[in-house]
Amino acid sequence: MERRTFLRASALSTGLAATGVPLASAASPLRVQILLYEGVEELDSVAPFDVLSLAADMGGAIRTALVSTNKPTMVTASKGLRIEVPRGWSPQDADVLIVPGGGRHDLPGSGIHRLLADKAFIQRLAGVEAIMAGVCTGVMALSAAGFTRGRPATTHSGSKAALAAQGAKVVNARVVDDGDLVTCGGITSGLDAAVWLVERFFGAQFANQVETVLEYERRGTVWRNS
Repeated sequence: MERRTFLRASALSTGLAATGVPLASAASPLRVQILLYEGVEELDSVAPFDVLSLAADMGGAIRTALVSTNKPTMVTASKGLRIEVPRGWSPQDADVLIVPGGGRHDLPGSGIHRLLADKAFIQRLAGVEAIMAGVCTGVMALSAAGFTRGRPATTHSGSKAALAAQGAKVVNARVVDDGDLVTCGGITSGLDAAVWLVERFFGAQFANQVETVLEYERRGTVWRNS
């Protein structure tokens, strides 16, 4: 893992994130990629993109990009929304990779079910050295790649039993932060996870300002391994 990614991933456990001092700057912005694929859940992906883009507009040193699993393309999301994805993913260019959900993980034909069946992709995902963030059933892709085994994590309520069966220590929290692994519950939880990432890297005051502009108040808990 490259030095700056390692430092950012370990900052939480050392207490640096609690000081209110931004962990990213204009000279070294937080680079976030949001992975899109056929059948991705609209809100799982668009909500974090909106939160992080707004934070950037408000002065946060964040660069957020939508990426596909392969090359620039147009994807059709689970409810029919067409989304242009301007670039393929390049994990070496990301500090944070967000993997959204795409329907039920055990439903043949769902977006996430098809993604899980793509063994070549899962193998590539397993080799990523970045902070991994899973939204809803996107966490099941992280599980398939081995990131959640033996670690605290959460996902959509309908997939928690499967996540536990695959070796995760399931935590009943809306957002679970285990350093270089951040997971959250179903669908709207992606809002909370994204605002939490803003707070983690830029401080609570700035995150509250982002919430104010969004007219959104986080709910539930953020479980932190500290």
